[in-house]
Amino acid sequence: MAEYLSPGVYIEEFEIGAKPIEGIGTSTAGFLGETERGPTAPTLVTSWLQYQRVFGGYFSDSKYLPYAVQGFFENGGSRCFIGRIVKKGSLSATYSLPVAAGTADTPAGGDTPPDTDPGKGSKSGKNAKTGKGAKTDGGSPWTVTAVGEGTWGNNIAIKVSSSSTNPEKEFKLNVFFWQNEKPGTVYDPQKDTTSQPRPSVIEEFDDLSLEKTSPNYYEKRINGSSQFIILKKTDTGDSPAMPQREDALHFLENGKDADGAIDVDDYERTDLPEPGNRRGLTAFNEIDEIAVIYAPDTGSIMGLDSKLISHCENRKDRFVIIDAPSGQNTVPNINPRSKTSSNYAAYYYPWIKVISGSAEVSVPPGGHIAGIYARSDNERGVHKAPANEVVRGASNLEFQITKGEQDILNPRGVNVIRAFPGRGILVWGARTLSSDPLWKYINVRRLFIFVEGSIEAGTQWVVFEPNDEKLWARVRATISQFLTGVWHNGALMGTKPEEAFFVKCDRTTMTQDDIDNGRLVCIIGIAPVKPAEFVIFRIAQWQGGSAVTE
Repeated sequence: MAEYLSPGVYIEEFEIGAKPIEGIGTSTAGFLGETERGPTAPTLVTSWLQYQRVFGGYFSDSKYLPYAVQGFFENGGSRCFIGRIVKKGSLSATYSLPVAAGTADTPAGGDTPPDTDPGKGSKSGKNAKTGKGAKTDGGSPWTVTAVGEGTWGNNIAIKVSSSSTNPEKEFKLNVFFWQNEKPGTVYDPQKDTTSQPRPSVIEEFDDLSLEKTSPNYYEKRINGSSQFIILKKTDTGDSPAMPQREDALHFLENGKDADGAIDVDDYERTDLPEPGNRRGLTAFNEIDEIAVIYAPDTGSIMGLDSKLISHCENRKDRFVIIDAPSGQNTVPNINPRSKTSSNYAAYYYPWIKVISGSAEVSVPPGGHIAGIYARSDNERGVHKAPANEVVRGASNLEFQITKGEQDILNPRGVNVIRAFPGRGILVWGARTLSSDPLWKYINVRRLFIFVEGSIEAGTQWVVFEPNDEKLWARVRATISQFLTGVWHNGALMGTKPEEAFFVKCDRTTMTQDDIDNGRLVCIIGIAPVKPAEFVIFRIAQWQGGSAVTE
């Protein structure tokens, strides 16, 4: 309680009643797969153009992630995280910049430290007397590293020159990237406008400062903004060590793609468990916004389907989209539930065809489906089944599926994509891979994910509050208020809230032992709406004017 030590008027604030619960997002996707280039740490992308800037475009007929991301945005998606997958053992390209003459970390007598080859970088070392990073053995405190692993980084070149406005204390860094092949003879594209091949992208960072308080501090300007490099200064000298402004190009080197085919371990990446260093599916554990995950053509990676499903089942806050394998034209053999049963996964068949350049290419449908999830959530709500929706960007199907064939597939949890004359290519299924009838519909599972996640996020204030009747009443009011809004949006059954849900939090839901051990137990029941999967109109002849018994 507050202390009142002297006479006077005291104004105090306190809270009563329910606290608002804000619904969590359900349309942010997480994509895993191989890209042309880019960072391997999960990266937020909000458009197809941004994906191309950061990760490149189409680069192989059998690499489907670019098609999936484009399909996601074409179908209404607006936010996704890209987890670039590389083979374990791959290395990022690097280059070591020498420091300028006269700075704290450079021996006197020349611009370049002794025993340094500017074209190949140098090794770092410490001054044996000071221990403060003076480079007496020709080392360099500046390291330029490609943002992600792979040989693509060897096509990056950098040039350090004088700042345009403050050449004494600041510097300029240009970054050049050749997408296909780098030139056989090094040339400066800004001075030589005729030599070929030309760089695909040029980045310029001018007036870079070594002062951490400056808005032009090099780490603020470059790291996280450049599509290609990270610049780090590894020494801790007494005064700033300016990089040598040679005004010459130097290519990064030693970028490497590890040998062997990508496998499930490369997707999971349990070898990098440290915070900030996680990659692949392990890194997705750090991103709570992800509501749907997808990896194209998982059937080509043994065991990947089950890893993705286990990830969703363990977290209980996201859903996975699974593709049927390509070329699967024997309908009786398609039965994904014979291998796995999960209400956190949905299975789609067949592959779709999209226009790429002047050709028609078969691609897995999952990226387009994730976009449809986002579109349906935004337009109607997560309670609406993401079905009877047009697949935008699809020009054709790998196989045309008939109603008789879908009669076989639908009870097995296969969501068929079909072409209907005059209506287009539609998603014509809304089932999970669960054999439990309570969880057979996608929208029911995703509605529960939404409700559970929203309640969890919106009731964190309850922790460590006095566990008594007053708190229980506030919890009931808080959750009831939220569920009433969910019911008004059409996500729950019933003509009134009492028919749509119940919330209990009192001595009937917890024992004295629960209370003594700090447990508050609240029981919630909701009646979700189910999709009208089978619409039946029974029609008969009627003799006009005769009596009809309804």
